[in-house]
Amino acid sequence: MRIDILTLFPEIALAPLSESIIKRAREKDIVSIEAHNIRDWATGRHKKTDDYLCGGGQGMLLKPEPIFAAIEQLRTPDSKVILMTPQGKPFKQAIARELSEEKHLIILCGHYEGVDHRVIEQLVDEEISIGDYVLTNGAIAAAVVTDAIVRLLPGALGDERSHQDESFSDPNMLEAPAYTKPNTFRDMEVPAVLLSGNHKKIAEWKQEQALLRTLQNRPDLLGDA
Repeated sequence: MRIDILTLFPEIALAPLSESIIKRAREKDIVSIEAHNIRDWATGRHKKTDDYLCGGGQGMLLKPEPIFAAIEQLRTPDSKVILMTPQGKPFKQAIARELSEEKHLIILCGHYEGVDHRVIEQLVDEEISIGDYVLTNGAIAAAVVTDAIVRLLPGALGDERSHQDESFSDPNMLEAPAYTKPNTFRDMEVPAVLLSGNHKKIAEWKQEQALLRTLQNRPDLLGDA
């Protein structure tokens, strides 16, 4: 898989993608990730990438010219263009799974008040938001989305079953509580069923506890369950 991130802050996008699991996936050539500075496609003496809003309004907007030039240069017949924006559809595990099947993603990062809408009309295939809040720039959001996608690629995780047992693998259920050694810590015990060796009982306990955690923390998920 190839992922190209278009942003005014390439270092911000790449920093969390240069450690741990994602770093190893890149080293094993499971994925190629590059972050490009939109300013590299800007023209003129000042390499201007933003301007005031037509019709008035607060803030600045990313200009269409450098974005069009960048995407037209990077795009291939296999490309899918994603825009990170608070106005996009909520990013969920199911979307990460769908995007992990793509061959090439171009992730465009908004900044200031976003991007000229002609970019969205002509170039963008999908608008994605990582939550109902506003970040300083989309590079942080692009790193989050990239991380979620890459860890689903075959070979990225040490155990291919890892992502199958995580929260949101079932979109209506969180994970059950997890414990490790020591079995007793500050008078707090690991639940006895987890030490019993009875796999049927353990599976039943995990299912029950997953339901309880979902009721406590994310009851909204159970609406469709």
